[in-house]
Amino acid sequence: MVSLIGLEDLPEVRPGDDLAALLQSSLRQTGLPAAPGDAVIAICQKVVSKAEGQLAALARIRPAGAVRAWAEGHARDPREVQAVLAEARRVVRAERGVLITETHHGFVCANSGVDRSNAPPGRLCLLPRDPDASARRLAQALGEGSGENVGVIVTDTWGRPFRLGAVGVAIGVHGVPALLDLRGETDAAGRPLASTRIALADEIAAAADLVMGKLQRIPAVLVRGLPGFEASAGASGKDLLRDRGEDFFR
Repeated sequence: MVSLIGLEDLPEVRPGDDLAALLQSSLRQTGLPAAPGDAVIAICQKVVSKAEGQLAALARIRPAGAVRAWAEGHARDPREVQAVLAEARRVVRAERGVLITETHHGFVCANSGVDRSNAPPGRLCLLPRDPDASARRLAQALGEGSGENVGVIVTDTWGRPFRLGAVGVAIGVHGVPALLDLRGETDAAGRPLASTRIALADEIAAAADLVMGKLQRIPAVLVRGLPGFEASAGASGKDLLRDRGEDFFR
């Protein structure tokens, strides 16, 4: 049975904090240390970004003239728009004041993942520079502290093009397969599966988001009892990105 246990006692994270040590302390207090082979920590991007200092001071941002004109025409803060563009590889869509961008990581999302919610006053929270590296560092530090292999998924909450509402997704992955490729397997009727790939890391992120919520201030979740899978140290959040050549909408 899969269990999701919120780590509720993490303190407010600040730049330079040892996030792995904070997680280890919280895990000890739950009385549920990571068990061999079945534990994954899902941790929200904002906490990772804060620890890594991925914060932009609004007062230091100087919007370009064209950016200011577009932002003011759409009732948006020009400084925030400038920060969004600085984090973008390209703009996919700009309409009705909404910016859909492709980030430097290759993610396609609203506002390059730049967000004010739960950020310190006067700051914007940016995505980690390399979410996979963030997950790897945390997994290695947690493994050294517990003596067990612990998977880590860095999560964020994104909207979707053709459905209402936001959902948790994985942007950084280590020690957990990002995708389960079932192509070539057979279904219950014996028919071979031709296209089925399960976004395992996204499913874990979405499940963890049910515990984290938006208002509960639970930034990390211990996930235990996942169905057996082969740990994948080489997994990456980028494994979940659709190649532009296969994308009907870009």
